[in-house]
Amino acid sequence: MLAFLLGGGAPAHAQIEETIDHAFQYKACMTLVKSAAEEALESAMAWQARGGGPAAQHCAAVALLALDQYRDAGERFESLAEAVDRDQPETRAGALAQAGQAWLLAGDNERAHAAQSAALEIAPGNVELWIDRALTLALAENYWEAIDDLNYAADLAPRRAEIYIFRASAYRYVDALELAAEDIARGLALEPENPEGLLERGILRRLQGDLAGARADWLKIVTDYEGSLPAETARRNLEALDVKAE
Repeated sequence: MLAFLLGGGAPAHAQIEETIDHAFQYKACMTLVKSAAEEALESAMAWQARGGGPAAQHCAAVALLALDQYRDAGERFESLAEAVDRDQPETRAGALAQAGQAWLLAGDNERAHAAQSAALEIAPGNVELWIDRALTLALAENYWEAIDDLNYAADLAPRRAEIYIFRASAYRYVDALELAAEDIARGLALEPENPEGLLERGILRRLQGDLAGARADWLKIVTDYEGSLPAETARRNLEALDVKAE
């Protein structure tokens, strides 16, 4: 994506562009996003006015994302994708993927799904896109469709533990517990210490009546991954388990 983004602005600004190091400007802008997103946005907008082109537009979109202005970020990423030449498919797919993430954060699953689907039409071999769209589908409670996307992801990256862990969760939501158990075993065989995997296995064990096994998984997460989201979820599950035991 970077090679295209640094291609410069419109020909009308050619004389100005000669005085701008676009590669340096892009790097500086993206670095500034991490510490001062509002300043980065202002810088990107000023740079775009001086012929910054797609690179400036991309930095502005990333800054908007960092500022939690998700809808504006989604619009800008989609505009960037439209601006990319058709002979730059990976760049277009990348912009659409980021648009999908922005729309998902904005709570607009429909637009997230549309952006991700458009990206997949361009780059069907991109495993991250299949995973991202599966997440969008799962959040919309379209679990079987999410499973279909994760099947494609597993075909593309058969040694990615997170795919099996995520698919196990989707299977659990459709009450296919045996398939869920098979997937969680696959995922943890690849990454035995994966906290999301241990959390999911604990949930499955509880549903199958193995309360001791569930407790062991959740205790391990709480002990080894203190402060993480899986640890907080595991803690709540342990508390619920203790309440039921009383």
